[in-house]
Amino acid sequence: MMNFTDFRFPQVFGKIGQRLPSPVASAPLMLMLELARQRSWLIAPENLYGRTFQIHVEDLGLRLCFRCNHGRFKAIPLQATDVSLTACAMDFLKLATALEDADTLFFRRRLKIEGDTELGIAVKYWIDASERPAWLHQLAEKLSAGAT
Repeated sequence: MMNFTDFRFPQVFGKIGQRLPSPVASAPLMLMLELARQRSWLIAPENLYGRTFQIHVEDLGLRLCFRCNHGRFKAIPLQATDVSLTACAMDFLKLATALEDADTLFFRRRLKIEGDTELGIAVKYWIDASERPAWLHQLAEKLSAGAT
């Protein structure tokens, strides 16, 4: 079985990701965030309203910028943001599925948070406290079973 613990996409994926236009690269994340919002899986707290974020997926070469407008997420052009979260794709997946919490990834230096420290901590707690849908828990279980 494949060990997903330290999995990173090959460099060719990063080179492709760096060349993708921002709207194309951001579309899947924006769709996932909007779906999660509509299903009440991911409700942004008011202290995130009007703030800008960057998700940097290192191994995929993606930098995804967005703004939280009254709980809705909207892609914005690549720019300086209030806070930036950097990790590889597998670590973001672990975070999304609750296989790992943000503190664990942060202290293992697998998740970098830059910019507004107070906002970064708020985002970290928000992600960790968010309910995950049943299918996401099932995905996490399958991944963790494949990692052993």
